[in-house]
Amino acid sequence: MNRVLEIFKMNRILEVFKFSEESPLIFTQADFWIFFAVAYLIFALIYKKVSLRNAYLFIISLFFYYKTSGLFIGILIFSTLVDFFIGRTIYNSNSKVKRKVLVTISVCVNLLVLCYFKYAYFFTDSFNYLFHTNIEVFNWLSYWGNSFSDQGYFTVDKIILPVGISFYTFQTISYSVDIYRGNLKPLKSIVDFGFFVSFFPQLVAGPIVRAESFVPQIRKATQISVSDFNRGTFMILKGLIKKMIFADFIAMHFLDRVFDAPEMFSGFANVMAMIGYSLQIYGDFSGYTDIAIGLALLMGFKLPNNFDSPYKADSAGNFWKRWHISLSTWLRDYLYIPLGGNRKGSTASYIILGIILGGVMLAFGNIYMYIMIPFLVVTAVLGARFSDTIKNHINTNINIMLTMLIGGLWHGASWKFVIWGGLNGVGIVTYKFWRKISPYEKSTHLLAHVWKVFFTFLFITFTRIYFRGNSMAHIQRWYHQVAHNMDWAHAWDILVHYQMVFWVMLLGYVTHWLPYSLKDKIEDLYGKSPAPVKIGLAVVVGIICYQAFSTDFQPFIYFQF
Repeated sequence: MNRVLEIFKMNRILEVFKFSEESPLIFTQADFWIFFAVAYLIFALIYKKVSLRNAYLFIISLFFYYKTSGLFIGILIFSTLVDFFIGRTIYNSNSKVKRKVLVTISVCVNLLVLCYFKYAYFFTDSFNYLFHTNIEVFNWLSYWGNSFSDQGYFTVDKIILPVGISFYTFQTISYSVDIYRGNLKPLKSIVDFGFFVSFFPQLVAGPIVRAESFVPQIRKATQISVSDFNRGTFMILKGLIKKMIFADFIAMHFLDRVFDAPEMFSGFANVMAMIGYSLQIYGDFSGYTDIAIGLALLMGFKLPNNFDSPYKADSAGNFWKRWHISLSTWLRDYLYIPLGGNRKGSTASYIILGIILGGVMLAFGNIYMYIMIPFLVVTAVLGARFSDTIKNHINTNINIMLTMLIGGLWHGASWKFVIWGGLNGVGIVTYKFWRKISPYEKSTHLLAHVWKVFFTFLFITFTRIYFRGNSMAHIQRWYHQVAHNMDWAHAWDILVHYQMVFWVMLLGYVTHWLPYSLKDKIEDLYGKSPAPVKIGLAVVVGIICYQAFSTDFQPFIYFQF
Protein backbone atom coordinates (compact mmCIF):
# COMPACT_ATOMS: atom_id res chain seq x y z
CA MET A 1 0.00 0.00 0.00
CA ASN A 2 2.80 2.42 0.91
CA ARG A 3 4.50 1.60 -2.40
CA VAL A 4 1.30 2.50 -4.30
CA LEU A 5 1.02 5.82 -2.42
CA GLU A 6 4.64 6.65 -3.20
CA ILE A 7 4.10 5.94 -6.91
CA PHE A 8 0.92 8.08 -6.86
CA LYS A 9 2.74 10.98 -5.20
CA MET A 10 5.63 10.68 -7.65
CA ASN A 11 3.22 10.74 -10.60
CA ARG A 12 1.51 13.84 -9.18
CA ILE A 13 4.86 15.59 -8.87
CA LEU A 14 5.83 14.62 -12.41
CA GLU A 15 2.49 15.95 -13.70
CA VAL A 16 3.47 19.40 -12.41
CA PHE A 17 6.41 19.43 -14.81
CA LYS A 18 4.57 18.06 -17.85
CA PHE A 19 2.83 20.02 -20.57
CA SER A 20 -0.89 19.42 -20.95
CA GLU A 21 -3.10 20.99 -23.61
CA GLU A 22 -6.09 20.53 -21.29
CA SER A 23 -4.58 22.49 -18.39
CA PRO A 24 -2.13 25.18 -19.50
CA LEU A 25 -0.98 27.81 -17.03
CA ILE A 26 -3.28 30.79 -17.55
CA PHE A 27 -4.37 33.53 -15.18
CA THR A 28 -7.88 32.18 -14.60
CA GLN A 29 -6.71 28.74 -13.48
CA ALA A 30 -5.93 27.86 -9.85
CA ASP A 31 -2.76 26.08 -11.03
CA PHE A 32 -1.31 29.41 -12.17
CA TRP A 33 -1.82 31.07 -8.81
CA ILE A 34 -0.20 28.11 -7.04
CA PHE A 35 2.71 28.45 -9.49
CA PHE A 36 2.93 32.21 -8.86
CA ALA A 37 2.73 31.84 -5.06
CA VAL A 38 5.66 29.39 -5.05
CA ALA A 39 7.61 31.46 -7.59
CA TYR A 40 7.02 34.68 -5.64
CA LEU A 41 8.10 33.10 -2.37
CA ILE A 42 11.45 32.14 -3.89
CA PHE A 43 11.68 35.55 -5.60
CA ALA A 44 11.30 37.23 -2.19
CA LEU A 45 14.38 35.36 -0.97
CA ILE A 46 16.70 36.27 -3.86
CA TYR A 47 15.44 39.55 -5.37
CA LYS A 48 18.28 41.63 -3.88
CA LYS A 49 20.87 39.88 -6.09
CA VAL A 50 20.13 41.29 -9.55
CA SER A 51 21.93 38.66 -11.65
CA LEU A 52 20.44 35.79 -9.67
CA ARG A 53 17.01 37.42 -9.82
CA ASN A 54 17.17 37.76 -13.60
CA ALA A 55 18.40 34.19 -14.07
CA TYR A 56 15.64 32.90 -11.80
CA LEU A 57 12.90 34.87 -13.59
CA PHE A 58 14.25 33.68 -16.95
CA ILE A 59 14.08 30.04 -15.84
CA ILE A 60 10.57 30.22 -14.41
CA SER A 61 9.43 32.16 -17.49
CA LEU A 62 10.70 29.34 -19.70
CA PHE A 63 8.91 26.86 -17.44
CA PHE A 64 5.72 28.93 -17.69
CA TYR A 65 5.94 28.98 -21.50
CA TYR A 66 6.64 25.25 -21.61
CA LYS A 67 3.53 24.61 -19.49
CA THR A 68 1.58 26.85 -21.86
CA SER A 69 2.98 25.72 -25.22
CA GLY A 70 5.00 22.55 -24.77
CA LEU A 71 7.86 21.95 -27.21
CA PHE A 72 7.24 25.30 -28.91
CA ILE A 73 9.57 26.60 -26.25
CA GLY A 74 12.27 25.75 -28.79
CA ILE A 75 11.02 28.54 -31.08
CA LEU A 76 11.23 31.04 -28.22
CA ILE A 77 14.80 29.97 -27.43
CA PHE A 78 15.74 30.14 -31.14
CA SER A 79 14.46 33.74 -31.42
CA THR A 80 16.29 34.66 -28.23
CA LEU A 81 19.64 33.30 -29.46
CA VAL A 82 19.38 34.81 -32.94
CA ASP A 83 18.55 38.34 -31.85
CA PHE A 84 20.93 38.40 -28.90
CA PHE A 85 23.97 37.69 -31.07
CA ILE A 86 22.77 39.82 -34.00
CA GLY A 87 22.15 42.72 -31.62
CA ARG A 88 25.68 42.52 -30.22
CA THR A 89 27.20 42.29 -33.70
CA ILE A 90 25.22 45.31 -34.92
CA TYR A 91 26.42 47.39 -31.98
CA ASN A 92 30.08 46.37 -32.39
CA SER A 93 30.16 46.95 -36.15
CA ASN A 94 31.44 50.21 -37.63
CA SER A 95 30.30 49.34 -41.15
CA LYS A 96 26.97 50.94 -42.09
CA VAL A 97 26.39 48.32 -44.78
CA LYS A 98 27.10 45.45 -42.39
CA ARG A 99 24.80 46.94 -39.76
CA LYS A 100 22.01 47.28 -42.31
CA VAL A 101 22.53 43.70 -43.53
CA LEU A 102 22.43 42.39 -39.95
CA VAL A 103 19.27 44.22 -38.95
CA THR A 104 17.66 43.02 -42.19
CA ILE A 105 18.63 39.44 -41.33
CA SER A 106 17.12 39.85 -37.87
CA VAL A 107 13.83 41.20 -39.23
CA CYS A 108 13.65 38.58 -42.00
CA VAL A 109 14.45 35.61 -39.75
CA ASN A 110 11.83 36.68 -37.20
CA LEU A 111 9.19 37.34 -39.84
CA LEU A 112 9.94 34.07 -41.65
CA VAL A 113 9.46 32.12 -38.43
CA LEU A 114 6.24 34.02 -37.74
CA CYS A 115 4.98 33.52 -41.30
CA TYR A 116 5.81 29.80 -41.29
CA PHE A 117 3.78 29.07 -38.18
CA LYS A 118 1.04 31.68 -38.52
CA TYR A 119 0.52 32.23 -42.24
CA ALA A 120 1.36 28.92 -43.94
CA TYR A 121 -2.34 28.04 -44.41
CA PHE A 122 -3.22 31.59 -45.42
CA PHE A 123 -0.59 31.74 -48.17
CA THR A 124 -1.30 28.18 -49.34
CA ASP A 125 -5.06 28.73 -49.53
CA SER A 126 -4.58 32.05 -51.34
CA PHE A 127 -2.20 30.40 -53.84
CA ASN A 128 -4.62 27.52 -54.44
CA TYR A 129 -7.51 29.91 -54.99
CA LEU A 130 -5.54 32.11 -57.38
CA PHE A 131 -3.96 29.37 -59.49
CA HIS A 132 -6.62 26.64 -59.06
CA THR A 133 -4.14 24.23 -57.48
CA ASN A 134 -4.62 21.80 -54.60
CA ILE A 135 -1.41 22.16 -52.60
CA GLU A 136 -1.62 20.99 -49.00
CA VAL A 137 0.35 22.32 -46.04
CA PHE A 138 3.24 20.08 -44.99
CA ASN A 139 5.17 20.66 -41.77
CA TRP A 140 8.79 20.42 -42.87
CA LEU A 141 10.11 21.18 -39.38
CA SER A 142 8.21 18.21 -37.96
CA TYR A 143 9.44 16.04 -40.83
CA TRP A 144 13.01 17.09 -40.10
CA GLY A 145 12.51 16.48 -36.37
CA ASN A 146 11.14 12.99 -36.99
CA SER A 147 14.24 12.12 -39.03
CA PHE A 148 16.21 11.93 -35.76
CA SER A 149 14.01 9.15 -34.42
CA ASP A 150 12.05 6.14 -35.64
CA GLN A 151 9.14 7.01 -33.34
CA GLY A 152 7.67 9.89 -35.41
CA TYR A 153 6.84 12.16 -32.49
CA PHE A 154 5.72 15.15 -34.56
CA THR A 155 2.67 15.50 -36.82
CA VAL A 156 3.66 16.48 -40.35
CA ASP A 157 0.22 17.15 -41.88
CA LYS A 158 -0.55 20.32 -39.90
CA ILE A 159 1.20 23.37 -38.49
CA ILE A 160 0.11 24.51 -35.03
CA LEU A 161 0.46 28.18 -34.04
CA PRO A 162 2.72 28.65 -30.99
CA VAL A 163 1.03 30.72 -28.30
CA GLY A 164 2.36 34.28 -28.08
CA ILE A 165 4.64 34.08 -31.14
CA SER A 166 3.29 37.36 -32.57
CA PHE A 167 4.10 39.17 -29.32
CA TYR A 168 7.62 37.98 -28.62
CA THR A 169 8.56 38.17 -32.32
CA PHE A 170 7.74 41.89 -32.34
CA GLN A 171 9.72 42.33 -29.11
CA THR A 172 12.88 40.75 -30.52
CA ILE A 173 12.53 42.77 -33.74
CA SER A 174 12.28 46.00 -31.73
CA TYR A 175 15.49 45.05 -29.86
CA SER A 176 17.57 44.67 -33.04
CA VAL A 177 16.06 47.73 -34.74
CA ASP A 178 16.54 49.95 -31.67
CA ILE A 179 20.21 48.95 -31.48
CA TYR A 180 20.60 49.65 -35.21
CA ARG A 181 19.00 53.08 -34.77
CA GLY A 182 21.32 53.88 -31.87
CA ASN A 183 18.48 54.09 -29.34
CA LEU A 184 19.72 51.19 -27.24
CA LYS A 185 22.86 49.45 -26.07
CA PRO A 186 22.76 45.63 -26.23
CA LEU A 187 22.57 43.55 -23.09
CA LYS A 188 25.84 41.83 -22.18
CA SER A 189 24.25 38.69 -20.77
CA ILE A 190 22.14 36.31 -22.81
CA VAL A 191 20.32 35.43 -19.58
CA ASP A 192 19.26 39.06 -19.18
CA PHE A 193 18.14 39.19 -22.80
CA GLY A 194 16.25 35.91 -22.42
CA PHE A 195 14.52 37.39 -19.40
CA PHE A 196 13.46 40.42 -21.48
CA VAL A 197 12.03 38.22 -24.25
CA SER A 198 10.28 35.68 -22.04
CA PHE A 199 9.11 37.60 -18.93
CA PHE A 200 6.12 35.42 -18.12
CA PRO A 201 3.37 37.92 -17.10
CA GLN A 202 3.22 39.42 -20.62
CA LEU A 203 4.79 36.65 -22.68
CA VAL A 204 1.78 35.07 -24.35
CA ALA A 205 -0.63 37.99 -24.86
CA GLY A 206 1.23 41.22 -24.29
CA PRO A 207 1.47 44.06 -23.84
CA ILE A 208 4.27 44.16 -26.42
CA VAL A 209 7.26 45.38 -24.44
CA ARG A 210 9.64 47.68 -26.28
CA ALA A 211 13.32 47.02 -25.62
CA GLU A 212 14.13 50.70 -25.01
CA SER A 213 11.60 50.86 -22.15
CA PHE A 214 12.16 47.49 -20.46
CA VAL A 215 15.87 46.77 -20.95
CA PRO A 216 16.97 49.66 -18.66
CA GLN A 217 14.96 48.05 -15.83
CA ILE A 218 16.75 44.72 -16.10
CA ARG A 219 19.99 45.74 -14.37
CA LYS A 220 18.34 47.92 -11.74
CA ALA A 221 17.85 46.75 -8.17
CA THR A 222 14.34 45.64 -7.28
CA GLN A 223 12.33 48.35 -5.57
CA ILE A 224 8.73 47.56 -4.68
CA SER A 225 7.02 50.47 -2.96
CA VAL A 226 3.80 50.22 -0.99
CA SER A 227 2.16 52.12 -3.84
CA ASP A 228 3.43 49.56 -6.37
CA PHE A 229 2.15 46.68 -4.26
CA ASN A 230 -1.27 48.28 -3.82
CA ARG A 231 -1.56 49.11 -7.50
CA GLY A 232 -0.34 45.65 -8.48
CA THR A 233 -2.94 43.81 -6.40
CA PHE A 234 -5.67 46.23 -7.50
CA MET A 235 -4.83 45.63 -11.17
CA ILE A 236 -4.92 41.86 -10.66
CA LEU A 237 -8.35 41.97 -9.01
CA LYS A 238 -9.66 44.35 -11.68
CA GLY A 239 -8.30 42.11 -14.43
CA LEU A 240 -9.93 39.00 -13.00
CA ILE A 241 -13.32 40.73 -12.84
CA LYS A 242 -12.98 41.94 -16.43
CA LYS A 243 -12.02 38.52 -17.72
CA MET A 244 -14.26 36.21 -15.74
CA ILE A 245 -17.38 38.39 -15.39
CA PHE A 246 -17.47 40.89 -18.25
CA ALA A 247 -15.91 38.51 -20.79
CA ASP A 248 -16.40 34.83 -19.95
CA PHE A 249 -19.81 35.03 -18.27
CA ILE A 250 -21.59 36.86 -21.11
CA ALA A 251 -19.78 34.76 -23.71
CA MET A 252 -20.78 31.42 -22.20
CA HIS A 253 -24.39 32.37 -21.49
CA PHE A 254 -25.27 34.29 -24.64
CA LEU A 255 -22.63 35.38 -27.15
CA ASP A 256 -21.19 31.97 -28.09
CA ARG A 257 -24.68 30.55 -28.64
CA VAL A 258 -25.56 33.32 -31.08
CA PHE A 259 -22.25 33.34 -32.95
CA ASP A 260 -22.18 29.56 -33.28
CA ALA A 261 -25.47 29.62 -35.19
CA PRO A 262 -26.54 33.18 -36.11
CA GLU A 263 -29.31 31.90 -38.36
CA MET A 264 -31.02 30.36 -35.30
CA PHE A 265 -31.44 33.77 -33.65
CA SER A 266 -33.20 36.95 -34.69
CA GLY A 267 -31.39 39.92 -36.15
CA PHE A 268 -31.98 41.75 -32.85
CA ALA A 269 -30.20 38.97 -30.92
CA ASN A 270 -27.32 39.09 -33.40
CA VAL A 271 -26.99 42.86 -32.97
CA MET A 272 -27.01 42.54 -29.17
CA ALA A 273 -24.40 39.79 -29.44
CA MET A 274 -22.10 42.15 -31.37
CA ILE A 275 -22.55 44.83 -28.71
CA GLY A 276 -21.80 42.21 -26.10
CA TYR A 277 -18.74 41.05 -28.06
CA SER A 278 -17.23 44.52 -27.85
CA LEU A 279 -17.43 44.22 -24.07
CA GLN A 280 -16.18 40.63 -24.13
CA ILE A 281 -13.06 41.29 -26.16
CA TYR A 282 -12.26 44.39 -24.12
CA GLY A 283 -12.77 42.57 -20.82
CA ASP A 284 -10.79 39.58 -22.06
CA PHE A 285 -7.77 41.41 -23.47
CA SER A 286 -7.55 44.37 -21.12
CA GLY A 287 -8.22 41.98 -18.23
CA TYR A 288 -5.17 39.95 -19.26
CA THR A 289 -2.96 43.02 -19.52
CA ASP A 290 -4.22 44.39 -16.20
CA ILE A 291 -3.19 41.12 -14.51
CA ALA A 292 0.15 41.13 -16.37
CA ILE A 293 0.86 44.72 -15.29
CA GLY A 294 -0.13 43.87 -11.72
CA LEU A 295 2.08 40.76 -11.54
CA ALA A 296 5.03 42.69 -12.96
CA LEU A 297 4.58 45.48 -10.38
CA LEU A 298 4.69 42.90 -7.59
CA MET A 299 8.14 41.94 -8.87
CA GLY A 300 9.35 45.51 -9.30
CA PHE A 301 8.93 45.89 -13.09
CA LYS A 302 6.75 48.34 -14.99
CA LEU A 303 4.98 47.26 -18.18
CA PRO A 304 3.43 49.78 -20.57
CA ASN A 305 -0.22 50.72 -20.34
CA ASN A 306 -2.12 48.92 -23.11
CA PHE A 307 -5.63 50.40 -22.85
CA ASP A 308 -7.02 53.85 -22.13
CA SER A 309 -10.82 53.51 -21.93
CA PRO A 310 -11.05 52.87 -25.70
CA TYR A 311 -14.85 53.13 -25.86
CA LYS A 312 -14.56 56.77 -24.80
CA ALA A 313 -12.91 57.49 -28.16
CA ASP A 314 -14.63 60.06 -30.37
CA SER A 315 -13.13 58.83 -33.68
CA ALA A 316 -11.62 55.69 -35.18
CA GLY A 317 -8.14 57.23 -35.06
CA ASN A 318 -8.59 58.13 -31.40
CA PHE A 319 -9.82 54.60 -30.69
CA TRP A 320 -6.57 53.11 -31.99
CA LYS A 321 -4.60 55.44 -29.73
CA ARG A 322 -6.47 53.90 -26.80
CA TRP A 323 -6.80 50.22 -27.84
CA HIS A 324 -3.85 47.77 -27.77
CA ILE A 325 -1.56 50.78 -27.41
CA SER A 326 1.62 48.69 -27.43
CA LEU A 327 0.74 47.28 -30.89
CA SER A 328 -0.52 50.60 -32.29
CA THR A 329 2.67 52.44 -31.30
CA TRP A 330 4.83 49.54 -32.53
CA LEU A 331 3.17 49.65 -35.95
CA ARG A 332 3.54 53.43 -36.01
CA ASP A 333 7.27 53.42 -35.19
CA TYR A 334 8.38 50.29 -37.06
CA LEU A 335 5.98 50.28 -40.03
CA TYR A 336 4.06 53.52 -40.64
CA ILE A 337 7.04 55.89 -40.27
CA PRO A 338 9.50 53.69 -42.27
CA LEU A 339 6.90 53.51 -45.07
CA GLY A 340 6.97 57.31 -45.23
CA GLY A 341 4.50 58.27 -42.52
CA ASN A 342 2.60 61.45 -43.33
CA ARG A 343 5.42 62.82 -45.49
CA LYS A 344 5.82 60.60 -48.55
CA GLY A 345 5.12 57.28 -50.19
CA SER A 346 7.60 54.57 -51.07
CA THR A 347 8.01 51.78 -53.57
CA ALA A 348 7.37 49.29 -50.77
CA SER A 349 4.08 51.06 -50.00
CA TYR A 350 2.78 50.65 -53.54
CA ILE A 351 3.92 47.02 -53.89
CA ILE A 352 2.37 45.96 -50.58
CA LEU A 353 -0.84 47.87 -51.34
CA GLY A 354 -1.14 46.19 -54.75
CA ILE A 355 -0.76 42.73 -53.23
CA ILE A 356 -3.31 43.41 -50.51
CA LEU A 357 -5.89 44.99 -52.84
CA GLY A 358 -5.56 42.03 -55.19
CA GLY A 359 -6.12 39.69 -52.26
CA VAL A 360 -9.16 41.63 -51.07
CA MET A 361 -10.73 41.43 -54.55
CA LEU A 362 -10.18 37.66 -54.54
CA ALA A 363 -11.54 37.33 -51.01
CA PHE A 364 -14.79 39.10 -51.89
CA GLY A 365 -14.96 37.50 -55.32
CA ASN A 366 -17.76 39.70 -56.68
CA ILE A 367 -18.11 42.08 -59.60
CA TYR A 368 -18.49 45.17 -57.42
CA MET A 369 -14.99 44.81 -56.01
CA TYR A 370 -13.52 44.08 -59.45
CA ILE A 371 -14.94 47.41 -60.65
CA MET A 372 -14.60 49.61 -57.54
CA ILE A 373 -10.96 48.93 -56.58
CA PRO A 374 -9.46 49.49 -60.07
CA PHE A 375 -11.60 52.63 -60.44
CA LEU A 376 -10.26 54.02 -57.13
CA VAL A 377 -6.68 53.19 -58.12
CA VAL A 378 -6.97 54.89 -61.53
CA THR A 379 -8.62 57.96 -59.96
CA ALA A 380 -5.85 58.23 -57.37
CA VAL A 381 -3.09 57.94 -59.98
CA LEU A 382 -4.65 60.63 -62.19
CA GLY A 383 -5.17 62.95 -59.23
CA ALA A 384 -1.57 62.54 -58.08
CA ARG A 385 -0.24 63.41 -61.53
CA PHE A 386 -2.03 66.77 -61.63
CA SER A 387 -1.67 67.96 -58.00
CA ASP A 388 1.12 67.67 -55.43
CA THR A 389 -1.40 68.31 -52.66
CA ILE A 390 -3.50 65.37 -53.80
CA LYS A 391 -0.33 63.29 -54.15
CA ASN A 392 0.71 64.04 -50.54
CA HIS A 393 -2.78 63.22 -49.26
CA ILE A 394 -2.79 59.96 -51.21
CA ASN A 395 0.65 58.90 -49.93
CA THR A 396 -0.27 59.69 -46.32
CA ASN A 397 -3.55 57.81 -46.56
CA ILE A 398 -1.91 54.87 -48.35
CA ASN A 399 0.52 54.54 -45.43
CA ILE A 400 -2.36 54.71 -42.94
CA MET A 401 -4.29 52.07 -44.87
CA LEU A 402 -1.26 49.79 -45.16
CA THR A 403 -0.58 50.05 -41.45
CA MET A 404 -4.17 49.11 -40.63
CA LEU A 405 -4.31 46.33 -43.25
CA ILE A 406 -1.09 44.77 -41.95
CA GLY A 407 -2.32 45.30 -38.39
CA GLY A 408 -5.43 43.35 -39.34
CA LEU A 409 -3.32 40.57 -40.80
CA TRP A 410 -1.24 40.49 -37.59
CA HIS A 411 -4.42 39.61 -35.72
CA GLY A 412 -5.25 36.61 -37.87
CA ALA A 413 -4.17 34.67 -40.97
CA SER A 414 -7.29 35.29 -43.02
CA TRP A 415 -8.57 37.81 -45.53
CA LYS A 416 -11.44 38.62 -43.18
CA PHE A 417 -8.90 40.08 -40.76
CA VAL A 418 -7.39 42.11 -43.59
CA ILE A 419 -10.88 43.39 -44.42
CA TRP A 420 -11.44 44.23 -40.76
CA GLY A 421 -8.16 46.17 -40.66
CA GLY A 422 -9.04 47.87 -43.94
CA LEU A 423 -12.44 48.99 -42.64
CA ASN A 424 -10.75 50.57 -39.64
CA GLY A 425 -8.28 52.26 -41.98
CA VAL A 426 -11.18 53.63 -44.04
CA GLY A 427 -12.75 54.90 -40.82
CA ILE A 428 -9.57 56.77 -39.87
CA VAL A 429 -9.07 58.27 -43.35
CA THR A 430 -12.74 59.22 -43.74
CA TYR A 431 -12.77 61.03 -40.41
CA LYS A 432 -9.66 63.01 -41.43
CA PHE A 433 -11.69 64.57 -44.23
CA TRP A 434 -15.01 64.72 -42.37
CA ARG A 435 -13.64 66.74 -39.46
CA LYS A 436 -12.72 69.54 -41.88
CA ILE A 437 -16.38 70.08 -42.81
CA SER A 438 -18.14 68.72 -39.73
CA PRO A 439 -20.52 71.33 -38.23
CA TYR A 440 -19.93 70.05 -34.69
CA GLU A 441 -16.24 69.08 -34.77
CA LYS A 442 -15.19 72.04 -32.61
CA SER A 443 -18.32 72.03 -30.49
CA THR A 444 -17.81 71.69 -26.73
CA HIS A 445 -21.45 70.74 -26.16
CA LEU A 446 -21.91 67.48 -24.27
CA LEU A 447 -24.39 66.11 -26.81
CA ALA A 448 -21.90 66.62 -29.66
CA HIS A 449 -19.25 64.67 -27.73
CA VAL A 450 -21.71 61.92 -26.78
CA TRP A 451 -22.80 61.60 -30.41
CA LYS A 452 -19.20 61.23 -31.64
CA VAL A 453 -18.41 58.63 -28.97
CA PHE A 454 -21.62 56.72 -29.72
CA PHE A 455 -21.06 56.73 -33.48
CA THR A 456 -17.42 55.62 -33.05
CA PHE A 457 -18.51 52.81 -30.73
CA LEU A 458 -21.06 51.57 -33.28
CA PHE A 459 -18.50 51.69 -36.09
CA ILE A 460 -15.88 49.78 -34.09
CA THR A 461 -18.45 47.26 -32.85
CA PHE A 462 -20.01 46.33 -36.16
CA THR A 463 -16.74 46.12 -38.09
CA ARG A 464 -15.78 43.43 -35.57
CA ILE A 465 -18.07 40.91 -37.23
CA TYR A 466 -15.09 40.27 -39.53
CA PHE A 467 -12.99 39.72 -36.41
CA ARG A 468 -15.45 37.42 -34.65
CA GLY A 469 -16.99 35.57 -37.61
CA ASN A 470 -15.58 32.11 -38.26
CA SER A 471 -15.68 32.50 -42.04
CA MET A 472 -17.01 34.76 -44.76
CA ALA A 473 -20.04 32.46 -45.08
CA HIS A 474 -20.63 32.75 -41.33
CA ILE A 475 -20.42 36.55 -41.58
CA GLN A 476 -22.91 36.57 -44.45
CA ARG A 477 -25.38 34.59 -42.35
CA TRP A 478 -25.07 37.21 -39.61
CA TYR A 479 -25.70 40.02 -42.11
CA HIS A 480 -28.71 38.17 -43.51
CA GLN A 481 -30.36 37.90 -40.10
CA VAL A 482 -29.76 41.58 -39.32
CA ALA A 483 -31.01 42.73 -42.74
CA HIS A 484 -34.02 40.45 -43.10
CA ASN A 485 -35.05 39.11 -39.70
CA MET A 486 -34.72 41.71 -36.93
CA ASP A 487 -37.95 40.38 -35.35
CA TRP A 488 -38.63 43.43 -33.18
CA ALA A 489 -41.82 41.81 -31.89
CA HIS A 490 -39.79 39.36 -29.80
CA ALA A 491 -36.95 41.71 -28.83
CA TRP A 492 -38.32 42.12 -25.30
CA ASP A 493 -38.49 38.34 -24.90
CA ILE A 494 -34.77 38.14 -25.71
CA LEU A 495 -33.98 40.80 -23.12
CA VAL A 496 -36.03 39.02 -20.46
CA HIS A 497 -34.75 35.52 -21.23
CA TYR A 498 -31.10 36.61 -21.06
CA GLN A 499 -31.65 39.38 -18.53
CA MET A 500 -28.71 38.43 -16.30
CA VAL A 501 -26.35 38.68 -19.27
CA PHE A 502 -27.70 42.09 -20.24
CA TRP A 503 -27.46 43.38 -16.67
CA VAL A 504 -23.80 42.33 -16.62
CA MET A 505 -23.27 44.00 -20.00
CA LEU A 506 -24.87 47.21 -18.72
CA LEU A 507 -22.71 47.15 -15.59
CA GLY A 508 -19.59 46.55 -17.70
CA TYR A 509 -20.23 49.51 -19.99
CA VAL A 510 -21.23 51.82 -17.14
CA THR A 511 -18.00 51.09 -15.26
CA HIS A 512 -16.03 51.56 -18.48
CA TRP A 513 -17.57 55.01 -19.08
CA LEU A 514 -17.06 56.23 -15.50
CA PRO A 515 -14.97 59.44 -15.30
CA TYR A 516 -11.22 58.98 -14.83
CA SER A 517 -11.38 60.98 -11.62
CA LEU A 518 -13.88 58.55 -10.06
CA LYS A 519 -11.82 55.53 -11.12
CA ASP A 520 -8.72 57.11 -9.58
CA LYS A 521 -10.61 57.73 -6.34
CA ILE A 522 -11.70 54.06 -6.21
CA GLU A 523 -8.11 52.89 -6.69
CA ASP A 524 -6.86 55.40 -4.14
CA LEU A 525 -9.49 54.24 -1.64
CA TYR A 526 -8.35 50.65 -2.16
CA GLY A 527 -4.71 51.67 -1.60
CA LYS A 528 -5.51 53.47 1.67
CA SER A 529 -7.67 50.66 3.05
CA PRO A 530 -6.18 48.43 5.79
CA ALA A 531 -4.79 44.99 4.95
CA PRO A 532 -7.82 43.05 6.31
CA VAL A 533 -10.09 45.01 3.97
CA LYS A 534 -7.84 44.23 1.00
CA ILE A 535 -7.79 40.55 1.90
CA GLY A 536 -11.57 40.51 2.35
CA LEU A 537 -12.05 42.23 -1.01
CA ALA A 538 -9.76 39.69 -2.68
CA VAL A 539 -11.81 36.85 -1.16
CA VAL A 540 -15.07 38.42 -2.36
CA VAL A 541 -13.70 38.92 -5.87
CA GLY A 542 -12.46 35.32 -5.88
CA ILE A 543 -15.86 34.01 -4.82
CA ILE A 544 -17.72 36.11 -7.41
CA CYS A 545 -15.35 35.11 -10.21
CA TYR A 546 -15.48 31.41 -9.46
CA GLN A 547 -19.25 31.47 -9.04
CA ALA A 548 -19.26 32.54 -12.69
CA PHE A 549 -16.50 30.07 -13.58
CA SER A 550 -17.21 27.31 -16.09
CA THR A 551 -15.60 23.91 -16.22
CA ASP A 552 -15.13 24.57 -19.95
CA PHE A 553 -11.68 25.90 -20.71
CA GLN A 554 -11.94 29.60 -21.64
CA PRO A 555 -8.61 30.75 -23.09
CA PHE A 556 -7.84 34.41 -23.54
CA ILE A 557 -8.92 35.56 -27.02
CA TYR A 558 -5.53 37.04 -27.90
CA PHE A 559 -3.78 33.71 -27.27
CA GLN A 560 -4.64 32.85 -30.88
CA PHE A 561 -2.64 35.83 -32.17
